[in-house]
Amino acid sequence: MSTLELHVDVGVPVDKAWETLHRVENYPRFVEGVRGARTETGGRAHLDVETGGRAREVEAEVSDRGERVMEWLTTSAPELTGSFSVQPIDQNHTRIQARLEYDPSTVRDSFGGPKGFAQTNAIERLVRSDLEHFKEYLERG
Repeated sequence: MSTLELHVDVGVPVDKAWETLHRVENYPRFVEGVRGARTETGGRAHLDVETGGRAREVEAEVSDRGERVMEWLTTSAPELTGSFSVQPIDQNHTRIQARLEYDPSTVRDSFGGPKGFAQTNAIERLVRSDLEHFKEYLERG
């Protein structure tokens, strides 16, 4: 398993960042490849994802843990786990920390793409880009 941890600082209060992160239906606006998203009963989320020219459905269990930490775990392939933590910097600024645990070969098999180091770099670029898109989405809303 590989672990990726990245963060972005945003110019909004912590409560706004936390509430926006929980609106799964808005993920297509800032998560690359997500074409549709909805929450379901029992702390589940359903995502319609398109990547590498292929459409997939991804199911995940989502739960809150502790003070402003949201964890998620896919319940279908590919096997991914992760979390988002939302931490106040000051009254009007917040740090969003993303953590992703994944097996590069499983991600490659599910979504296509190169092996090894190149796959790891691609995943890091994608997560970094999604965090920047989330920042833009938060700050303009």
